[in-house]
Amino acid sequence: MTSTPLPPRVRRGYALGSVATGTFGTVPGLLLLPYLTDTLGIAAVVAAVIVFLPKAWDVVLNPIAGRISDASSHPQGRRRPFLLRGGLLLAVFFALMFAGPTEPTVLAGAWVVVMFLGCASAYAFFQVPYVAMPAEMTSDYAERTRLMTWRVAVLALAILLSGATAPMVVDAVGDGDSDAVGYRVMGVYVAVLLVLGVVGAWRGTRDAPRLDVAPPSGGLREQLALVSGDRDFRALLGCFVLQALGVGAMLAGVAYVADELFDSAAASTFLFASFVGPALLVTPLWERLFAERGKRAGYTVATLLLVVGALGLLAARDATALVVYPAAALVGIGYAGAQVFPMAMLPDVAARDASRSGQNRIGVYTGVWTAGETLGLALGPGLFALVLAVGGYVSSTGGQYVVQPDSALTAITLGFSLVPAAIIAASLLLLRRYRLDEELSRA
Repeated sequence: MTSTPLPPRVRRGYALGSVATGTFGTVPGLLLLPYLTDTLGIAAVVAAVIVFLPKAWDVVLNPIAGRISDASSHPQGRRRPFLLRGGLLLAVFFALMFAGPTEPTVLAGAWVVVMFLGCASAYAFFQVPYVAMPAEMTSDYAERTRLMTWRVAVLALAILLSGATAPMVVDAVGDGDSDAVGYRVMGVYVAVLLVLGVVGAWRGTRDAPRLDVAPPSGGLREQLALVSGDRDFRALLGCFVLQALGVGAMLAGVAYVADELFDSAAASTFLFASFVGPALLVTPLWERLFAERGKRAGYTVATLLLVVGALGLLAARDATALVVYPAAALVGIGYAGAQVFPMAMLPDVAARDASRSGQNRIGVYTGVWTAGETLGLALGPGLFALVLAVGGYVSSTGGQYVVQPDSALTAITLGFSLVPAAIIAASLLLLRRYRLDEELSRA
């Protein structure tokens, strides 16, 4: 491991992994719930359970994946071999998830659960080692932020590309009763994007420096106890999970806002572009704010922008595009910072533990971290679905149009705006407890 700046090719190579993380983190949250409720005809509450259960499995699996990669002694490094194996399996399961039967409803739902479980398991063995790598590639406090700036820029591009084009593929290929065909083609298209990101990260990090620290002693339970006892890690993780929950709810609402409030399939693409597009432009500015104020201060500013933007989305109830699209752009600006800073702070926490203990449990840290992020993103669509159920949303099959009651339209609006805003605002209470940033900035 080095404290000198990383070569640009390593930064770019590492960042390519965000093509996979951004795509898989976005498309299921954007399209899986509408696929279940409006194509397979599954009730909103049941669909919420289907969306949640496979990812909840990751809460158990991710720390195990981290512990396994911590103990790896592969000649290509602790983490890199997992990127290729887990990532390619993820692509296969994703394509299969939308390729199953559409009836009977019970069989169709069961197929999605099994394939989504396969996706979640494969993703754990890609994502956890991938997120662990920055703590092992450099010991420099500022270099980790530069590395995350590259990663988040590619992440924003991947989210924009996959989130904007995946619904377009569904709409272009599907047509009324045959919209299931559109979802099948979309599944293959997204699988190709996943493969590109996986292979790019695997090849691009072949010359990355590696931390030479002994693997941890003791069992997983002991390692989890040590990690959970880290006060700064608990505060940072709690903040990030709450924000993932809020963002997940907003993503789940995009398709419903476009269809039911704006009455335009194209609005889904425009909304998503408004969310993500500005992040491509402002990510370098977040690095500049870090240089002036530090990571925690930058994270606080980004979170406040997320809250204000989410509140502005209340205008969706009246389909006020002149307010909704700028508000979505503000959410996107905040979201970029809310990725750069915590993802740069996590390796600070994990590397400090490795330095103090002389043992490499970085994978356990990132396993717990990604488990929390996965749980938050999984609960987001589930939370939105529950809000729909309370509002009396009516499910349908085969893309059949259903006139929704006013209560359902109000539920869509609140689940898309006010509910996420309140959750994200609450995360600031946890961020205030993070103190490591002050210690490292003085070092």
